[in-house]
Amino acid sequence: MACDWERAGGAGECYAHSVAGRPSAQWQPLEAHLRAVSGLAERFASAFGSGAWGRLAGRRAIGGCSGGWRRAFCAGRLAAGPREGHGDVVSPEYGCEREAMTNLCRRRLLCASALAVGGSLAAAAGPAQEGIRGFDQTETDADKTRPWKPFSDRKVRVGIAGHGVCQFGLQFGLQHHPNVELVAVSDLFPDRCADMARKARCAKTYPSLEEMVKDARIEAIYCATDAPAHARHAILCMEHGKHAATAVPAFRGDIEDAEKLLECCRKNKGLVYAMFETSTFRDDLYAMARLYAAGVFGNIVYSEGEYCHPHVLGAPTLGSYKDWRKNGCPMWYPTHATAYYVSVTHRSFVDVSCRGTAPFDPARRVPNAIGNVFNSEVGLFRTAEGGLGRMMVCNSQGEYLEAGRVRGEYGGYDKTFIGDATGKKRYDEAVRNGLQLKKGALPPGVEAGGHGGSHGYLGDDFIDSILRGRKPAVDVLDALNMTTPGYYAHLSATKDGETMKIPQYSL
Repeated sequence: MACDWERAGGAGECYAHSVAGRPSAQWQPLEAHLRAVSGLAERFASAFGSGAWGRLAGRRAIGGCSGGWRRAFCAGRLAAGPREGHGDVVSPEYGCEREAMTNLCRRRLLCASALAVGGSLAAAAGPAQEGIRGFDQTETDADKTRPWKPFSDRKVRVGIAGHGVCQFGLQFGLQHHPNVELVAVSDLFPDRCADMARKARCAKTYPSLEEMVKDARIEAIYCATDAPAHARHAILCMEHGKHAATAVPAFRGDIEDAEKLLECCRKNKGLVYAMFETSTFRDDLYAMARLYAAGVFGNIVYSEGEYCHPHVLGAPTLGSYKDWRKNGCPMWYPTHATAYYVSVTHRSFVDVSCRGTAPFDPARRVPNAIGNVFNSEVGLFRTAEGGLGRMMVCNSQGEYLEAGRVRGEYGGYDKTFIGDATGKKRYDEAVRNGLQLKKGALPPGVEAGGHGGSHGYLGDDFIDSILRGRKPAVDVLDALNMTTPGYYAHLSATKDGETMKIPQYSL
């Protein structure tokens, strides 16, 4: 360990291991070293199905040996003391001595290793309830130089329903939005409802959505309820004169819900219906949609969407109201994948051939309540443009993934744009004319949130669409064009990949 205070101009920096005889350009800052060790811990723990333990443990170690701690040691000052939640206590006389710093960081790294290995042993001893994936994906490359500008000082009076396992009702920042007055919250379970009210600082509660919609003060309701009820709940809200937003998918399992929802939106064209599909506001899809609208790609020849949600073998699935998560099939929850065509183009799929994979162990190939045995389904879709799309909903092992890419006539996008001479020319012209490929800043107090920093943008989009009287990012047509293809994809999979026509919707 070496501490370099003078060279940093008083800012101070600590370096891992000995640096004697090596040029300063080759010195490795302590924080970078710790991050590398954290990565190794994660990869090690991943072999036991506990990579998250290693990653989180590494973050704990980094938190203790960076920032204020490092500066305090190198300056010979410990006035800052240990961070909240960290138990190390170090006497002031240690100052910047190598032994103190080395022992401290070794102690933290040993704790990190113990946590990682402990998590692995816990996984080996028996699977625990799975965590909620996607909520930790909070990184987003928004353009903070484009500040949020209020359109109006009016506050939309909002109700929020649903505080279940994911506590999704409060994840989209509506309760913090400067153009929102949160009137009431609701959940069917009294303890959850009370917790929701406390976290949202909302005085009024209702025991059900059916009671909440009767409140004449409420203008708009976000339904973070069970997936099979999304369409029914949106219809209930609109029939009571409320703008409605739901979590995904637009419906689950009952294809008749699609027509019912569409007909309700036709009858209530003055109301906003929105579906909170998180992929729509992921950085890559956001850029793709704007490039497509500017004509940069031309027609989309081929697209891919992937929703891969690995489940720990033997672990209980996430809880759900009336066990809806257990009683379905992969393609009934397709929108994280299908958004990578529909939200890019605002076009539809016209037919699909899909195959499914069941557990390879015959003993585990037990049909659920709807007769499904597939744990992964992959569909090849024909698009309204005449192109093809491969959409996958996969529950096997590997990386958790909500991702996609497109290939057009003149260019494609997979994390970045690549095109031929025509595509590059179109891209350069679009950017030169002011095309914005990054999201702007959010309203004060609203965080970007999880699933690629999408949560806050979906909440803001809903409120802004109400204030401006415009279509939301995912309206009823896009919502159905993302959801309905999954219904027919599963039907195709049950018929050995038979091509199925997909209904086309219009308002």
